[in-house]
Amino acid sequence: MKRKLKLITFIGLLTSCLTVSTQAQQKEKRASPIKFEKKMVASESIESVGVFDVDNDGKPDLVSGEFWYKGPEFFDRFYIGEVKRVREYWDDFATIPMDVNGDGKMDFITGGWFNKSLIWRENPGNNKDPWKDHIIDETGNVETARAWDVDNDGHLEIVPNNPNLPFKFYKLDRDKSGKALGTFTKVQIAEKQGHGLGFGDLNGDGRGDFIISSGWLEAPKDVLKDKWIAHNDFIFEDASVPMIVADVNGDSKNDIIVGQAHSYGLDWYQQTSKAGKIAWTKHVIDPFTSQYHSMDWVDLDGDGKMELVTGKRYRAHNGGDPGEKDVVGLYYFQWNGETFVKQTISHGPYGIGKGIGVYFSIADLTGNGRKDIIVAGKDGLCVFFNKGNE
Repeated sequence: MKRKLKLITFIGLLTSCLTVSTQAQQKEKRASPIKFEKKMVASESIESVGVFDVDNDGKPDLVSGEFWYKGPEFFDRFYIGEVKRVREYWDDFATIPMDVNGDGKMDFITGGWFNKSLIWRENPGNNKDPWKDHIIDETGNVETARAWDVDNDGHLEIVPNNPNLPFKFYKLDRDKSGKALGTFTKVQIAEKQGHGLGFGDLNGDGRGDFIISSGWLEAPKDVLKDKWIAHNDFIFEDASVPMIVADVNGDSKNDIIVGQAHSYGLDWYQQTSKAGKIAWTKHVIDPFTSQYHSMDWVDLDGDGKMELVTGKRYRAHNGGDPGEKDVVGLYYFQWNGETFVKQTISHGPYGIGKGIGVYFSIADLTGNGRKDIIVAGKDGLCVFFNKGNE
């Protein structure tokens, strides 16, 4: 009987060890780095790339600057239209997909620093004719732009970053049936904004607030008509576009992730409270890399947890920023419950490493369920195919 009990105990301990070992292996597997396969698409030095189905064939295409690249090979390119060049810059700093005129063909929205305008480029529906440009508004210098559902109606609004100019967003006009009409209504919410832009619910009232470099703007009940309340809680200098609003540490309060677009630094600001008011505690993610100009918050490995994807912009100010001569790179950061762990996708000098530009895209290009990373910049247009972490 004692031998039988000892045998049962031994089997139980063995089973327990095997279970712990299996769980550890599974945890290790989830934490292992994702592999990426690099594909160079073009040597163009446009700093923005969007992903959408241009020709309605059911396959995602790449749109960047003067050309779009037909998927899934991205070898055949078709002319969109002229983009003005000023020194090292092409005056094209966003590629936001949107069917602006409701004709069933996807157009896109961009903006220029030098032409000081927000425009939409109309998809002609063929591979021959240039795309027609339509001015949305003469906004002033456009650093870049993003799209968020500001009024929570299921449709995206266009939000340009216009440093040192009034802060406004643009709502696409629609008829009673919801069809887009090709025009926009401007909504101004502040007298001035700086370099940097983010959007998300900071105070837990169910409405998205804006983050700018000098603080955050609290959304009123009617975001189109009522006054937005300014909270000057921080100074982020030349901040990234976007800044990410996310609950980093799982405490049910949204935090802020911000990169320094023209200097060194990547940090997250934990939302706390002080005397009954919202307060912020800074945590360093990476102080050693400069020009974290753009970023995204996305589940790259399919484990249900979000990763931070970002990198160094190549020659952001044509060689004038701190760290400009440092090697470029593309990275993702995993939150391990206590801190962010940096994983390298691409790193090295020009021609080996790859930077991020001002507007990059993440999308499943192959239909395999994995999210790929598409980056433009003065160092070329490139796709990093997500091969998983197995």
